[in-house]
Amino acid sequence: MNRSNWVLLGFLAIAGFFLLTEHKAHVLGLLPFLLLLACPLLHLWHHGGHGHGKEESHGDKHD
Repeated sequence: MNRSNWVLLGFLAIAGFFLLTEHKAHVLGLLPFLLLLACPLLHLWHHGGHGHGKEESHGDKHD
């Protein structure tokens, strides 16, 4: 890494620190809404690999 990358990383670290410390109340106030938004997204993501809509049997027959 060259010198400009280190300077950029240092600047981003300092900016991130001040962004989090100065706006902690706003970020923590949004957490419940982010959790509510995550519920349907995770539901769609987790059910994507179950093979819904395919016409194959999943062992539902009782022989």
